[in-house]
Amino acid sequence: MNKQIVLEDLGTKDYKATWDYQELLFKRILDTKIKNRRENAQLETNNFFLFVEHPHVYTLGKSGDISNLLLSEAQLEEKGATFYKINRGGDITYHGPGQIVGYPILDLDNFFTDIHKYLRFLEEVIILTLEEYGLKAERSPGETGVWLDVGTPFARKICAMGVRASRWVTMHGFALNVNANLGYFDHIIPCGIRGKAVTSLHVELGVENVDEAMVKAKLLKHFEVLFESTFVSHANTETP
Repeated sequence: MNKQIVLEDLGTKDYKATWDYQELLFKRILDTKIKNRRENAQLETNNFFLFVEHPHVYTLGKSGDISNLLLSEAQLEEKGATFYKINRGGDITYHGPGQIVGYPILDLDNFFTDIHKYLRFLEEVIILTLEEYGLKAERSPGETGVWLDVGTPFARKICAMGVRASRWVTMHGFALNVNANLGYFDHIIPCGIRGKAVTSLHVELGVENVDEAMVKAKLLKHFEVLFESTFVSHANTETP
C-alpha cells in the first residue's frame, strides 16, 4: 500500500487555476485505477496534498443556495473578489489571504474506504492542531467543519470543510482561518448556517499575526499520524 503523500505548497494561487490543477491530479489517480481494473494491472496510485492561499473568492457547493451570497456581481468586483460554483459538497464559503487551505487528493484505497471516517480525520487534524494553541475545538453535530464553544450562544466556526469523492479518490478539503479578514464573511451566510459567527486563530489568540508556516507544520504532523503516512516532495511512481 502506498502511504506516501506528495506535498506541494502552491503559495498564493488563483482559485480556478488551483481547481484545474486539483482536477488534473484527481483524474490522474482515477485513470490509474480504471487501467488497473480493465487491464488487471498493478500500478500504484499516488496521493497528493496541496497547501494554498487564495485571493478573495467565494465558492458555492453543488447543493448550495445562491441566495447565501449577499453580493451582486458589481459588489464582488468592488470587493476584489471572485465567485465560482464548484463540485464539492456543502454550501457557500469564503477563501482569502490569511487562510490556510488544504486539498488532500488521496486514493482512499491506500488508507481506508470510509468517507465519514475521512471527514472525521480531517476534522481531528484541525482539532489537534488548535489544541497546541490552547484552544478547545470541537465538532458540531450535524454541521461539518471545526468549531469553538459548541452548544453555546458563542459558537463560532474556525475551519470550513467540503470534499468530493469518486471511486474513493478525494479532492477539495479544508480552509482554516489563521490570519483571515473576517469582514469578508459578512457578505455570505457561511455554509448556509444563520446566526453563528466565524472566527480566526489570530483573533482567538489576541495577536496581530500567527506564524502560518508553524501552523502548516503542525497540521502536517497530525495528518501523518492519523493517516499513518509520510509526506514527500515528489512522486515516486509514474501515473499514465
